[in-house]
Amino acid sequence: MGYNADMRGFLRNPRRVLIVLHDLVVTVLAMAATLYIRFENGQNGGLEERYSWLIFILPCYVVYAGMIYWYFHLYMAKWRFASLPDLRNIFQAVTVLAISLLVLDYVLLYPTLFGTFFFGKITIALYWFLQMFFLGGPRIAYRLFRLSRTQQHVKGPDAMPTLIAGRAADAEVLLRAIESGAVKNVLPVGILSPSSADQDQALRDVPVRGFLTDLESVIVGLRSEGISVSRLVLTPSALEPELHPETMLMLARRLGLAASRMPSLGGGDEALRLTPINVEDLLLRPSVKIDYRRLEHFIRGKTIVVTGGGGSIGSEICDRVVNFGVGRLLVVENSEPALHAVLERLAVKSSDTIIDGRIADIRDRDRIFKLIADCKPNLVFHAAALKHVPLLERDWEEGIKTNVFGSVNVADAARSAGAEAMVMISTDKAIDPVSVLGATKRLAEMYCQALDGDGKGANRTNGGRPPTRMIAVRFGNVLASNGSVVPKFKAQIEAGGPVTVTHPDMVRYFMTIREACDLVITAASHALDTAHSSTSVYVLNMGQPVKIVDLAERMIRLSGLEPGRDVDIVFTGIRPGERLNEILFAHEEPTSEIGIEGVVAAAPVCPSVEMVESWIAKLKLDLHAGERAAIYGVLRDAVPNFAAAMEPAKQ
Repeated sequence: MGYNADMRGFLRNPRRVLIVLHDLVVTVLAMAATLYIRFENGQNGGLEERYSWLIFILPCYVVYAGMIYWYFHLYMAKWRFASLPDLRNIFQAVTVLAISLLVLDYVLLYPTLFGTFFFGKITIALYWFLQMFFLGGPRIAYRLFRLSRTQQHVKGPDAMPTLIAGRAADAEVLLRAIESGAVKNVLPVGILSPSSADQDQALRDVPVRGFLTDLESVIVGLRSEGISVSRLVLTPSALEPELHPETMLMLARRLGLAASRMPSLGGGDEALRLTPINVEDLLLRPSVKIDYRRLEHFIRGKTIVVTGGGGSIGSEICDRVVNFGVGRLLVVENSEPALHAVLERLAVKSSDTIIDGRIADIRDRDRIFKLIADCKPNLVFHAAALKHVPLLERDWEEGIKTNVFGSVNVADAARSAGAEAMVMISTDKAIDPVSVLGATKRLAEMYCQALDGDGKGANRTNGGRPPTRMIAVRFGNVLASNGSVVPKFKAQIEAGGPVTVTHPDMVRYFMTIREACDLVITAASHALDTAHSSTSVYVLNMGQPVKIVDLAERMIRLSGLEPGRDVDIVFTGIRPGERLNEILFAHEEPTSEIGIEGVVAAAPVCPSVEMVESWIAKLKLDLHAGERAAIYGVLRDAVPNFAAAMEPAKQ
């Protein structure tokens, strides 16, 4: 199978034919040069005595050498990117050839054959060096030729003199990308590294000019040399929280430098490209490491439905599963502009995924049932929700209709269609809730948990398939998601301030959109492992909570301004439905590590499905009758520790 694939690839690429011909020709030249140098003028037995044998041996040897080159894949590497691994392959191939000549020499030693050593150890050693040079030299020469052409382009009039911030390993990745032409219009003139081991060194002819804190002095020094730096690129190692990158960014803005970042090598990005620096890059904790191979293996070829697929979380889930090779994706969204936007974004991706989008409201039970039944999904990611705390405190009826009844519809539809799992996106506000958002999300969680326990306890199946797993994933605030504080703070900073924070001691858990979605998929993969059937609640490990005022200060500095001097921060007071701290687990939920970094699981204690269904039925009746007090009474009875102080204000 591998041989046939190699042969097909060989025949499709005429350049590989030229490489093979080159390697065979230089093999003949290396052998001829070796014998000429070693046996010229009749020394050591003379070349004439070996001529008749050489005519027979050399063609066979060239064919054998071609097989060895094929085995070590010398024809596969592009000369433009010749590197140490390519030289290693040449080293291995030539060493095998030299050992083969040594064996041949002992065979020809017999009196009935040549009668003495045909080559000799010195000749074979000389051949080894010449063959290495003849095979490796042209590759290195071509690499240097292409590099010189690329550097001429890099130093063109459009190239921006650039400082690179970060450790040597990260900086080298960017320098290689610049050399190959993957990153354009960047002229590296220096590196700033946080590591003392990198100081006074040079990397690919680019000098390390100092530490990260030396930015201003390095800029001034380069200007005195006639080099006007116009750009600063931060690698992932320069964005580590303990290095306080926002201070360097603030200084860069004041020095007139355009700042951008290089993506993390483990971030699953499709291409290495420079992007603007966002507040997500200044997360006040290290980002969670994701096992992308696990996710790709789990998602590839599956059929998936994403509700709320046009929202910030839902659209990112769609993007991630397409990257991981999902077979078919159905995007369900009730906003036509949002659905159109996510479908347009997914359409430009190079993938074999069948993508469909349908306008639907999760409150419409019949339509949701039909869409999911027709799709026959393996997985359903339920991201559709109303989530803005102050708005739901006022329009609490809408929160119940969407977050409770809509979630019931999606869960029932997923189970009816025989899906392997339905994953509900929940919130840390669902524990001991003090808001309508928290109470409705917790009740939806409880319904899913009750269904999950009911399906396992009764050992029910659907068409011979195991019962649908119903799991909930809780996380806190998602940076830069729709309605988060990040867009709000950004708009306030652009307007000149003030930046409004509700309370100086307000803290929240934060994570990036990509982190959240990747860990949601990770939780789903874990839940479908039969060894973990007791787990139905997953909480994403978001580290220590972040003070909102600290986030505001970082965003102000990211804009090149000074908090309190250029932009004021004003405290406006806690809004209805808010509290200073969020809770990740209920007291009655036993938690456990699951062996996956970034995810903690719990086996919830939940009433029976009949009890939860009775509460939901009562909610429907009271909502239809407009009985607000009765509705809050049901929520207090159903949802553990729902705060009684949350009675709705009289209208």
